Amino acid sequence: MKINAHYRQLEESYLFSTIAQKAAAYQQEHPQARLIRMGIGDVTRPLSQHVIDAFRAGVEEQGKVETFHGYGPEQGYPFLREAVQGYYRSFGVELELDDIFISDGAKSDVGNILDLFDRDNLVLIPDPVYPVYRDTNQMAGRTITYLNANKENGFLPLPDRTQRADLIYLCSPNNPTGAAYSREQLAEWVAYAREQQAVLLFDAAYEAFVQEDLPRSIFEIEGAETCAVEFCSLSKTAGFTGTRCGYTVVPSALMRDGMSLRKMWLRRQTTKFNGVSYPVQRAAAAVFTEEGLRECRRSLRVYQSNARRISDTLEELDIWHVGGKNSPYIWMECPGGRSSWEFFDDLLERAQVLGTPGSGFGRNGEGFFRLTAFGTPEDTAEAMERFRAVYGR
Repeated sequence: MKINAHYRQLEESYLFSTIAQKAAAYQQEHPQARLIRMGIGDVTRPLSQHVIDAFRAGVEEQGKVETFHGYGPEQGYPFLREAVQGYYRSFGVELELDDIFISDGAKSDVGNILDLFDRDNLVLIPDPVYPVYRDTNQMAGRTITYLNANKENGFLPLPDRTQRADLIYLCSPNNPTGAAYSREQLAEWVAYAREQQAVLLFDAAYEAFVQEDLPRSIFEIEGAETCAVEFCSLSKTAGFTGTRCGYTVVPSALMRDGMSLRKMWLRRQTTKFNGVSYPVQRAAAAVFTEEGLRECRRSLRVYQSNARRISDTLEELDIWHVGGKNSPYIWMECPGGRSSWEFFDDLLERAQVLGTPGSGFGRNGEGFFRLTAFGTPEDTAEAMERFRAVYGR
C-alpha cells in the first residue's frame, strides 16, 4: 500500500487553522480582551426571512408522504437551475439549462473539477492565491506555474503569451486581494485561453459585490463558452456559509480532445455526488426571487458599507490598498515595512484585531494583509477606531 506522497508538499497547517491557534493562545493569556475578527471570510448577517420561509416549507414537505423527496437529480432540481438561469439573464448572460449544476459550494467544485483533467496538465495560478486552487493541484501532483500579481499591476496580472498553460485559475472580484478585472482585461484572458486550448477555471463567488461597470460572469466575454468553467456560491451572496449551496456552469460548447466537459462533469457528479438536500435547494431558489434578492441585497449593503469604512480609514492613514469597492476584501500594504506575520502579531497585540497575513496566500503576499468586511457595523467601526489609535500619525 502506498499513500499519496504529494500530501508531503502541502503546508502542515491550513492558514486559517494557524490564525485560530494564535487567536486562542492570545485570548487565553488575555481573557478580558475583546478580539475583533476580520480575518476569515465568514458572514455575520442571518439568512433573509423569505429564504427561511422557503427553507421551512421545504422541511415541512419532507414530513409528508405526498410531498416527500428522496434522492434528487445530481445536477440539481430544475426549479433551482431555472432560477439560476434567470439570475444570469438579469445581467445579460444566456445559459443553457443543462449547463448549470447545483453543488454544496464553490470550494468543493473548484477542487472536484480536477477529476476531469490529466495529472500532466500545466497549471497557471496567480500569486497571491486562494489556497484551495494551489493545494488541490499539489495533492494531485500537478506542475504549477505562478503568475505574478503585485502592487505594480494592481494585483490584476494579465497573460504572458510566451507562457504555456493548460488549466488557468482566475477569481474576480478576487479573493484575497479584492481587485476586480475589467471586461477588456478578461477578454485578454479568454483570448489567451483559446490560443492555448486551455481551460479557464473562473471563480465568481463574489460577483454580487460588483458595483461598478465590471463583469459579473466570465460568460459576459465573447468566446468564453468555448474555454471556461464558472463557479459561484450563495455563501456570500445570501449568507449560505453554514447552509451550503452553490452552482457551477459547464457550457455545452466546451470541448477538449473530442469530449464534452459538460458530459464528463455530469458523469463525475452522478458517480461521486448525491446532490444538495431538497430543503436547501428550496431555500436557494427563494434567493433568486424578487423579494429574496431585495432582502439579500440589504445584507450585502451592510458589508459594502463596512468595506467603505475600512477603505476610508486606510486612505486617511495613507496606507496603500486595493479592494473594498467591488469586493468584501481589502488588501493592504503592511505599515512600516513589516512582514505579514509581524503585522498580524502587532495588530493583535496592540489593537486586538485579527486579520489574515498576505504571505499565507503566496510569495507575492508577503508584506501585505487582508481584512474582511463581513463583521457587524459596530465591530467594524470599533476596529477602525483602534486602527487609527495605533497606526495614526
